[in-house]
Amino acid sequence: MTIMAGDIALSELERDALTELVNIGVSRAASSLRKMIGEEVLLSVPSIEIMAPHNAARLIGERETDELVAIQQQFEGAFSGRALLIFPRVTSIDLVRAIMGADVPPDQIEEMEQEALAETGNVILNGCLATMANMLKRSLNISLPEVVRGDGGRLFTLTPTPTDDGLVLFLYINFSVRNKDIRGYIAMLMDLPSLAALRELIAGFIDRVIGDEA
Repeated sequence: MTIMAGDIALSELERDALTELVNIGVSRAASSLRKMIGEEVLLSVPSIEIMAPHNAARLIGERETDELVAIQQQFEGAFSGRALLIFPRVTSIDLVRAIMGADVPPDQIEEMEQEALAETGNVILNGCLATMANMLKRSLNISLPEVVRGDGGRLFTLTPTPTDDGLVLFLYINFSVRNKDIRGYIAMLMDLPSLAALRELIAGFIDRVIGDEA
């Protein structure tokens, strides 16, 4: 059976449930980051959009004129795809400074940037994906993090050959650490069968929640 993009459009209830799952995931990731750096970390996802990769690339291009830095991880299981934690380049340096502390010399910041970003991305993406999968009563295999740079067109390409055979779950995140407000994005790139599978799992999650409340 061929799955069309319109077949996986989320209802308002399903979108609310997905937003709730993601927020639980990022709040657990924030807790892990807090333990890692010994400082209060606040993370929230105020909104989720679902769009074609080229629209996601255009949207982030309109919002961010700076070079983008992303931490990416592949995930496979009941639903599969590629997750990206994206920051503008300037913001990524602010994030590294916030995580490593003000006493780190500037010349060491750039040396340690790649490792610090990979570790931060791993904590946030892994925490988010693993929590979502757990609450959907499934498991995921998640790859090691990789830091990539470029514009939205490069970051949102699903495969080495550009294609629109898939959609992007595009999440805005608000990030606060050491009194710095840092904006960023989480994007989950999935093909249509994976998104259809995720929608079925969300429907099951909603049924369980409603059943528990009944």
